[in-house]
Amino acid sequence: MPGKVADYLRTTELEPAERAALDQGVTVRRGQGYTLRVSAAPAVHRGLLARCQPLDGVQGAPAVPAQRKARREYENRVSALIPTGP
Repeated sequence: MPGKVADYLRTTELEPAERAALDQGVTVRRGQGYTLRVSAAPAVHRGLLARCQPLDGVQGAPAVPAQRKARREYENRVSALIPTGP
């Protein structure tokens, strides 16, 4: 999970399983930012992804391009790991 997504999620209200997954994540430094490696069930990742939708911008508040890109990258990673049903 990109660091910008992790930073945003740490400031939001999360379910206990989601909070535990973030707290147990391992930080990996990447240039100017970081990546948080989170080992969790696919359902937890889907929940976290749903909670970071505001990073795409909401009515009256413009989106920050770097945050929007970070959320998109996380969405792509989650989608690649979670097979879609028949």
